[in-house]
Amino acid sequence: MKTDIQIAQEAVMLPITEVAERLGIEADDLELYGKYKAKISDEYMNKIAGNPNGKLILVTAINPTPAGEGKTTVSVGLGQAFGKLGKKAVIALREPSLGPCFGIKGGAAGGGYSQVVPMEDLNLHFTGDFHAITTANNLLAALLDNHIQQGNELGIDPRQIVMKRCLDLNDRVLRNVVVGLGNKLDGVVREDHFVITVASEVMAILCLANDMQDLKERLSRMVVAYTYDGRPVTAGDLQAVGSMAALLKDALKPNLIQTLEHTPALIHGGPFANIAHGCNSVRATKTALKMADYVVTEAGFGADLGAEKFFDIKCRAAGLKPDAVVLVATIRALKYNGGVAKADLNYENMAALQKGIVNLEKHIENIQKYGVPVVVTLNRFVTDTEAEIAYVKEFCEVRNCEFALAQVWEKGGEGGVALAEKVLKTLEEKESKFAPLYDVNLSIKEKIETIAREIYGAGNVTFSAAASKQIKQIEELGFGKLPVCMAKNQYSLSDDPSLLGRPVGFEMNIREVYVSAGAGFVVALTGTIVTMPGLSKQPAAYSVDVNEEGKIVGLF
Repeated sequence: MKTDIQIAQEAVMLPITEVAERLGIEADDLELYGKYKAKISDEYMNKIAGNPNGKLILVTAINPTPAGEGKTTVSVGLGQAFGKLGKKAVIALREPSLGPCFGIKGGAAGGGYSQVVPMEDLNLHFTGDFHAITTANNLLAALLDNHIQQGNELGIDPRQIVMKRCLDLNDRVLRNVVVGLGNKLDGVVREDHFVITVASEVMAILCLANDMQDLKERLSRMVVAYTYDGRPVTAGDLQAVGSMAALLKDALKPNLIQTLEHTPALIHGGPFANIAHGCNSVRATKTALKMADYVVTEAGFGADLGAEKFFDIKCRAAGLKPDAVVLVATIRALKYNGGVAKADLNYENMAALQKGIVNLEKHIENIQKYGVPVVVTLNRFVTDTEAEIAYVKEFCEVRNCEFALAQVWEKGGEGGVALAEKVLKTLEEKESKFAPLYDVNLSIKEKIETIAREIYGAGNVTFSAAASKQIKQIEELGFGKLPVCMAKNQYSLSDDPSLLGRPVGFEMNIREVYVSAGAGFVVALTGTIVTMPGLSKQPAAYSVDVNEEGKIVGLF
């Protein structure tokens, strides 16, 4: 069996100018990054601003398991399937982080015959967006420390610096560091911290900004520290906005590449859904909606994380209205939720399937709370039996969901035609009555409790003394009306990753709360979640190499 990278490297790609021509984009509207990658120009985005919007389809999934779900693969395959049916479609996805690429999860290009290409470029440096975001964030950190060193005119309390440096790699030893060691010229000694770039507020800001002016306004509102008397200090106060914007000027433009079947794909931004808001950029999504009749986008990890934030943060901020949701599951993952060990997932087990399908049930119910029609798709494996498939199909249809099998890993767009037809049927027959879950005018604690109870199934929410104090300060500073971005493990509906299936009545623990004023949300950290991941005992980096022909190998 060929690996994903072998399939991608054997693909015959079209010049990106030809892919663009199919959408009516002229060469002058592209900023080329070689033969197969380009950025969409500001001039083109302004030119199509008056076009009607296409239909917006969100792809999400059940909670991830070691068995694999294939959400990005289904997203790509669905976009290709629309092409098979003669529909004008564009895919809008996130850029991969180098952390998972060299860690354990893998890349974000899809898989098999449903991939976006050039796969190696996308999973590594791509067009440099993440480097620009990392550099802009760390420039702000350098200006902050330099301000303190040069006399501290703003009266910044070094013990109340809340912004963190970032790096787009998993590096656990950087979570807590001490900076400024050495002599007097080496800066003020203080404790500092690193987050992975995709968890940084600069990443969130770039992904939620509508244009350069909006980007600069958001950057200026970033709270980086507090003074000795408790006043917030912003990036605007540090005169950092102009130089940060200069670094982000090109990164703000969406990237255009293609799938294996030449479906256009806008790939832009990449916040994680377990520790950030988990969606591709507003600019890319809005641009795609003006370019095509059908736009397929995705939100990270399970629907309890990515879809909730897509609905309550991104759609609210951008004025987007999703028309349908595709909820991805696998029989293997459902059996895993039912207590089957990974080694035994290849065997039919109806009892485990019936026990584990409650995870899918909860996600269906959650999406329906937002008033958006749901199509459930099984990403099919060869070990799935007809009895197992029939059970899941009936389970979904009883709950007012369309159901379709997806075989896009093996067959590309052709393997997604049945799913595309069910999505089209849903769009024609069922109206989306989308509305966010909660009113932003609720208190921060009420918003957190609403998400925990309604989406996760918690029976009670507890707040640490530190979190309660932080919430009080955030509300006193006027940030209490912002939506909430929950940082939670992705493996369980609860804050305990070992609780599979559909846990109910559990206690959700909020240990820390802080404001991302530029991004426009309040972040709540639950359980033991961390914002700088570490590497496993056998990281994926061990397998990556460059062979004698100069080709990258081992990258999935």
